[in-house]
Amino acid sequence: MNEYLEFKKLLEQIKESGKRPKLLLHSCCGPCSSYVLNMLKDYFDITIFYYNPNIYPSEEFNKRLNVQKELIRKMNINIEVIECVEPYDVYLNAVNGYTDLKEGSIRCYKCYEFRIKKLSEYASANGFDYFSTVMSVSPYKSSKWINELGFTYQDKSIFLYSNFKKENGYKESIKLSKEYDLYRQDWCGCEFSLNEHQEALSKKDNM
Repeated sequence: MNEYLEFKKLLEQIKESGKRPKLLLHSCCGPCSSYVLNMLKDYFDITIFYYNPNIYPSEEFNKRLNVQKELIRKMNINIEVIECVEPYDVYLNAVNGYTDLKEGSIRCYKCYEFRIKKLSEYASANGFDYFSTVMSVSPYKSSKWINELGFTYQDKSIFLYSNFKKENGYKESIKLSKEYDLYRQDWCGCEFSLNEHQEALSKKDNM
């Protein structure tokens, strides 16, 4: 079964029904959400769930949150942003034992997992029809892992299949970020990805 085609069929069914289901959409940042919001805004009543204890340092967390709000204003769409703030230790506990591993490893899986679990719990407790995440728009994020976790943790709310890098989603997000003049970060979010990024820049400078 082509899950992405099934996802597109679902969107058409929603459109034909004339109803707008409630979608709780996890976002890691404004740029990643830009294409996804543009794609889904005509099908769902969307609420953004900004839950990212992994983002380091706190100034970066707040910067990305503000850019998320800025994007929604510039897109002129009526979307609430729920700020779910928890200490950075929540992330560190989730990835304990895996912090020496590289980007794209089980460390990232654990980071997806605790956020998707929280997303599902909030969606189910607050009457959302669907929940999903924009993370899969990035070529650096595993859509396979994200969907595996989404379907594993779904409860009263249904997980909306997520592979937003399809149909040039990532390229479109870059284009929209430029169009809306958004700050785009150079690392995923955690201190470990920041260290990797800085090491890569240092090596490049010394070549």
